[in-house]
Amino acid sequence: MTNTSTTSPALQSEAATTVDLLDNWFDAIEVGLRERVRDFIQAMIESELDTALARPRYGRRPKRDVQNGDGPKGISGHRHGHRSRSLMGTFGQVEIAVPRARLDSVAGKTTEWKSSALRAYQRRTKRADSLIAGAYLAGTNTRRVRRALSAVFGGAVSKDTVSRVWRKVKGDWDAWNARSFAEEAIIRLILDGTVVRVRLDRKATAIVLLVVLGVREDGQKVLLAAKNMGGETSAAWRAVLDDLVKRGLRKPEFLIVDGGTGLEQALAALWGDVPTQRCTVHKHRNLLAHAPQRLHEEVSADYNDMIYATSAAEIEVRRRAFIRKWRLKCKAVADSLEEAGDRLFTFTRLPVSQWKSARTTNAIERLHEEFKRRIKTQTVLPSAETAAMLFWALLAAGQIIMRKVDGWQTLTHKLINEPIDLAA
Repeated sequence: MTNTSTTSPALQSEAATTVDLLDNWFDAIEVGLRERVRDFIQAMIESELDTALARPRYGRRPKRDVQNGDGPKGISGHRHGHRSRSLMGTFGQVEIAVPRARLDSVAGKTTEWKSSALRAYQRRTKRADSLIAGAYLAGTNTRRVRRALSAVFGGAVSKDTVSRVWRKVKGDWDAWNARSFAEEAIIRLILDGTVVRVRLDRKATAIVLLVVLGVREDGQKVLLAAKNMGGETSAAWRAVLDDLVKRGLRKPEFLIVDGGTGLEQALAALWGDVPTQRCTVHKHRNLLAHAPQRLHEEVSADYNDMIYATSAAEIEVRRRAFIRKWRLKCKAVADSLEEAGDRLFTFTRLPVSQWKSARTTNAIERLHEEFKRRIKTQTVLPSAETAAMLFWALLAAGQIIMRKVDGWQTLTHKLINEPIDLAA
């Protein structure tokens, strides 16, 4: 027969070698370990049943001592064979023979014995589920998790398995959303929103995640809320804040916001007297939006010289200079800066060591960037709730770790009463 393949013999040979390469990686240690794991699991379950029946396999039940009133400690019953069960763990997938038994009840009936070590219908260990969920949170989609873990689990992880494991996380997610803040010493809040794409009614739709970070007295940042909403309206933010207050969140001492109108209105109605810092990074973007492209570099240089000055007095001087200059050069830029008012400089009332962490909502922005990096392989998330769950799970699973805010040692210091002079 004539060979009509369009692939060269060299490429065919290379492909065959690639296929056979991993298939021929026999590891005697792994095989021996899995055999020992099977024996260990079976011995553990057999021992549990021996304890329940107060006798080993093929052993007689101890007779009751009528004179001393002593009886056997175990529950009366009898064994009736084994059933095969497939179990997957970090050790791979093994087939084990689970012993079966019927236990006598007080009513004269019998019930099936259930092992506490191996739950009914359990097919994976909790550690295996944790490994699957961790791989998913690391930024892979369900199909890629199956391929990545096939070597460990012997190809037994399907995309449906990954989805089921992920759904089990929902119980912890629901508990987290209902937890109390009565014992939380939260003194500062950082609030911002981020846009993600999810699948709604079979169409890709952009939704907003409203995120609230808290700062404890010791400076540690904690995630307080991640809610999926249709937008950053006043009503949406008020719903998030009211839920936090309902669960015991006390009035904070300092707020850091992105400057959105909806959030400003919600905070004014709830905590109107709490010192609030407008994010300086968001305001920088607003200034650039009001200036022609050719002036962006100059606006940025003047703005950064003002915001990152080393003292409140120096910031005050440079602010006046900024306003005077840009009123003449591009009035829209000066008007945009004046719109923020003294809230753009609230950080100057804090100790200088806290300025870096109090100027911006970057703590949330970094979480947003990491979150989007993890989900970029999925393009569109399956639902709105999945987006919020995934944001929380990345922190709960330790995939993202938040550190203490800069200057946390001085968080107990009170704010200076006098803000900077805004007269230009």
